[in-house]
Amino acid sequence: MSPLRRAVQLPLGCIMLGVGVAMVLAARLGADGYSTLMSGLTLVSKVDFAVVSWSSALVLVVLAWLRGLRPGPGTVCQLVLVGLTVSALLKWLPEPDAMGGRVLLFAAGYLFLCVGVATYLATDLGAGPAEGAALAFDPPLPFKWSYTVFQIICIAIGWWCGAAVGVGTLILAAGIGWTVDRLMPLLGGPPRSAVVEQAT
Repeated sequence: MSPLRRAVQLPLGCIMLGVGVAMVLAARLGADGYSTLMSGLTLVSKVDFAVVSWSSALVLVVLAWLRGLRPGPGTVCQLVLVGLTVSALLKWLPEPDAMGGRVLLFAAGYLFLCVGVATYLATDLGAGPAEGAALAFDPPLPFKWSYTVFQIICIAIGWWCGAAVGVGTLILAAGIGWTVDRLMPLLGGPPRSAVVEQAT
């Protein structure tokens, strides 16, 4: 992938990811695992959501780094652009009352979220906290499974802390890892096997 394509694709993917997260939240059928974790930790700690989010992100990035996954421009870009995009969209994005509208909004959000993650990860410029935590364990666990396990752990902790869990949360946990893993090569990303060989 050329440097110019990476420079364009990285922020585009992060913005798409933010759009997807905002749409999923507006659908009110359940958030992704990472958002569920942040909500739960916020409820328990009584600390501002932004502080919890940034602190948790720092911990996950450091843990991934200790596992050999170095942060990069993509790490910073993901943290900044996704947060800004979600905050901006939630202010005007309509929240449909009809179940059909909520399902359609969730489905569109799921698509944007998965394509966004795959698009920015395909640049191989560094991963955000959630994706980095999963990639740090590939190997031994393939990303499509490590990301699923990470989502499930986040959901369990978030739910235990009092965060709401819906059917959309379970759908995202079950499908996002597999979907992103299939999309990354189509968006210019190297096969995971090649990334692992380079790292070793």
